[in-house]
Amino acid sequence: MAEIGLRNLTKVYGQDVTAVDSIDLDVRDGEFMVLLGPSGCGKSTTLRMIAGLETVTSGEISIEGSVVNDVDPAERDLAVVFQNYALYPHMSVAGNLSFGLKLRKLPREEIDRRIASTADMLGIGELLKRRPRQLSGGQQQRVALGRALVRDPVAFLFDEPLSNLDAKLRAAMRTELIKLHRMLGKTIIHVTHDQVEAMTMGERICIMRDGRIIQVGPPLEVYRHPVDTFVAGFLASPPMNLLDARFGGATGLETVELPSISLPLLDAHREALRGHAGEAITLGIRPEDLDAEPSATQRAAITVTVVAVESLGPEVILVAALPGGQEVSARLDRDFMAPAGSELQLHVDLERLHFFDTRTGRAVTAG
Repeated sequence: MAEIGLRNLTKVYGQDVTAVDSIDLDVRDGEFMVLLGPSGCGKSTTLRMIAGLETVTSGEISIEGSVVNDVDPAERDLAVVFQNYALYPHMSVAGNLSFGLKLRKLPREEIDRRIASTADMLGIGELLKRRPRQLSGGQQQRVALGRALVRDPVAFLFDEPLSNLDAKLRAAMRTELIKLHRMLGKTIIHVTHDQVEAMTMGERICIMRDGRIIQVGPPLEVYRHPVDTFVAGFLASPPMNLLDARFGGATGLETVELPSISLPLLDAHREALRGHAGEAITLGIRPEDLDAEPSATQRAAITVTVVAVESLGPEVILVAALPGGQEVSARLDRDFMAPAGSELQLHVDLERLHFFDTRTGRAVTAG
């Protein structure tokens, strides 16, 4: 197991293309850390610098307390699983698993023992004589994972290893990786752009944008308390509804005003929002905090016009227009039905409203 630390880590390509911009991150010993963000945010470049496959422009990478910037990738004792699996096509599964061990000149008996143990763990024992072209995508993924496991490294680096799998297999492999982490207790850094992977697999998630770290924390903590509109709009599907609004009322902090809609502010929000009276604000509402039925919690009703009803089986996503044209998504019960163009009332959970500074996008407070 290993602690991995990044200090002021920067990667610049050419003269002016900054892929990673002065990031600091501590990955704890035995932790499952997920680097999450859109394409081009710098997450894979960060992983490749940790692995030693990219040079560091400035800053430091430490593994188990030792700076490894100038340490050869082979000497860092890290195992990398790539998106395309990178299996040797001319070798059998057993050959792929044993290749790295042979380079390290391990005894034949030890190589055979590790291959047998890993194959049994991943359920690929019957595949050992096959070539990669004879394997399905899921089987190739397991072999690539086995090639990393058989080395018994101090940490694993996963670069979107599930992205080439179909939805059903991806869900199954998420569970397998979680079980594997619990079994091995090894440090894992997992790169993905898939929010479901991040929420279900990571003990902590690190959200990146434009080469910078935006927020780090346990998945539910980040989900419940996004630090800005980017995190709020990126995490989860459908994302948080972000609406142009303004504080109003006699004191300037009694209501949140949208066109033809006035939502009362609760005392807890009012206290946290002192200093923003009468100001423009970005109002955030999660789709699950809108309901077609009233409830015992503090709620306010708003009238909307149905734009679309998307039935997903276990739930329905309603897309509706507010007076003034802004649209919202609501996560509703699977039996909900409504024709396009009809009007209905949605009930807003006032305790779970989020507020963001309109100029900076930073969170002001969250319920």
